[in-house]
Amino acid sequence: MRRFLRLLAIVLHSTLTAAPLAAGELAVRIGYLQWHPDPGPVLSNVLPEPKDAGQRGAELAIRDNATTGRFLGHHYALITRVAGSEPALLEAFDQLRRDGLDLFVVNVPAATLDALMQHAGGQALVFNAGARDDRLRRRDCDSHLLHTLPSYAMLTDALGQWLNWRRWRRVFLVTGPTPADQAWASAFRRSAARFGLTLVEDKPWTFNADLRRTAARELPLFTQARDYDAVVVADVRGDFGEYVPFNTWLPRPVLGTQGMRPVAWHRVVESWGAAQLQNRFRQLAGRDMTAEDYAAWAAVRSLGTAVTQAGTADMERLRATLFDDEFQLAAFKGRKLTYRPWNGQLRQPIPLVHPRGLVAQAPFEGFLHPRTDLDTLGFDEPESQCRIHG
Repeated sequence: MRRFLRLLAIVLHSTLTAAPLAAGELAVRIGYLQWHPDPGPVLSNVLPEPKDAGQRGAELAIRDNATTGRFLGHHYALITRVAGSEPALLEAFDQLRRDGLDLFVVNVPAATLDALMQHAGGQALVFNAGARDDRLRRRDCDSHLLHTLPSYAMLTDALGQWLNWRRWRRVFLVTGPTPADQAWASAFRRSAARFGLTLVEDKPWTFNADLRRTAARELPLFTQARDYDAVVVADVRGDFGEYVPFNTWLPRPVLGTQGMRPVAWHRVVESWGAAQLQNRFRQLAGRDMTAEDYAAWAAVRSLGTAVTQAGTADMERLRATLFDDEFQLAAFKGRKLTYRPWNGQLRQPIPLVHPRGLVAQAPFEGFLHPRTDLDTLGFDEPESQCRIHG
């Protein structure tokens, strides 16, 4: 009898799954696209970045959407393509467009994102969950491109606010040689000027020695200066920055891309219900949630929230809903998050973390704004050339 009931349940499930959508039900298909060029070897590879960073966050969010959508007759599907090259990524995007998809979350470099938006031609709504470049929010904006990953300026403004708040205003800046390092350092210089910090030294990292053997000898000499309150490191890839803490000329804290870091997300964020999100992600992925995972999760959840609010999967109506004054994303950061109408950036607090703890969360008390203090992080409307909505 039990066997018969199990077989009957399987048949009923298969029948219901294969059946077409009933009247009033809604199918929502979201494409997830990912490609990253090989970063090459780095000196410190103790904690390598997971290759599926971003993808697993999108998978968790589609489950969350399905949980809510089940009661409304909304059915969500995530179609994932992880490409091995930029041409393959663009071909995958074109194929999904031909298959009728017009909602996408992408985790790609900025240059690839530019090419993808040209392919889209305004016929797809795209969420950027992989490129931090400020120009995408300040100058090179697209009316159908939104950003859930914080920009470099948002990250460095969080750090600049904290340094000002702590009155650690004399900073020694060390910048690596890669374009990402240069972009991060450029954003921090802007933040330093914005929040009243003084760069007592601004030095490029030009060494190619194996710091695993020479850090204790090289770094004290490199960071020699009369006085400074903190050392800020711009080493996005991790070529040298992991060796800077405890090897500086003066006994000072290290911040930036190493040491205490401003991030979109980290495993130590547990307040505001975040521990529940962290646990559900670990059960799904078998690892901790990264910033890229969180950005992809926030993008898919934004679409789910907009679909629930608008009752449609129409791309243009969803875009209008995302910019509506009534739209708010519940995202485990202690605030309801919204999108900036001038450049499509998701407003969000920025955690400042070290490997085993949360230090603080920006924005900080005292940094005021006429609209919301979240707009003290990153390029505000008067600072951006973009006007993508209303």
